[in-house]
Amino acid sequence: MTKQNLIKKKEKNNKKAAKIRRQRGYQWEDTIVKRFKGSKNWKAFRLGSPSIALPDVLAINTKESTIFTIEAKSGTSTSLAVPADQIERCLEWIKTFDIYKKRHVLLAFKFLSKKRIGLGEYTSRELREFFKIWDESEDITDCVCTYEGKFFAKVGGIRKELLLKECSMPFKTKQRHSA
Repeated sequence: MTKQNLIKKKEKNNKKAAKIRRQRGYQWEDTIVKRFKGSKNWKAFRLGSPSIALPDVLAINTKESTIFTIEAKSGTSTSLAVPADQIERCLEWIKTFDIYKKRHVLLAFKFLSKKRIGLGEYTSRELREFFKIWDESEDITDCVCTYEGKFFAKVGGIRKELLLKECSMPFKTKQRHSA
C-alpha cells in the first residue's frame, strides 16, 4: 500500500469514528428527552447542533417550577470530558429563566456497555449513567467524569476532584451513585 493510500485510509477511519461519536451523542440526548417526556409533568427538548451554543437538552416541569439545562456525554472510554464553555452556556440559560424556583445545570454521562481497549477493539462492561448537578459556587473549568462516577476539574493539566451531587431523576435510569 502506498503512503498516499495509507493517509486516505486513516482520514476515512477518522471521519467514520467522528460520525459514530456524533451518533452516540445524539442518541443519548434523544434518550434523555424521551425519558423526560415519559415522566409526569415534564417537557423536554433537544435544542440543536453543537455549533449554535445551546445546551444539548432543556427539561421543564412547570408544576414544580423546575428547569434543567443538560449537557450530555456518551462514550466507550473510561472518562468523559465536558469543556468549560459548555458548562458556561448551560449556566447562562438557567440564569435567563429566573421565573423557575429550581434551576440546575445537569451533566449527563453514559458509559456504554463496551469499553474501547484499542483501535476498533472493545471489551464488555456494565452500562453506567450519572446525572451530576453542577455546583455554581465552583469555578467553571474543563471537567471529566470517570466510569466510577468521580468528577474532576482539569486546571493546568492537573485533576482536582469535585464533589458534585447526583440528581435523582424522575424516570428509570441505569444510574450509579458514586461513592
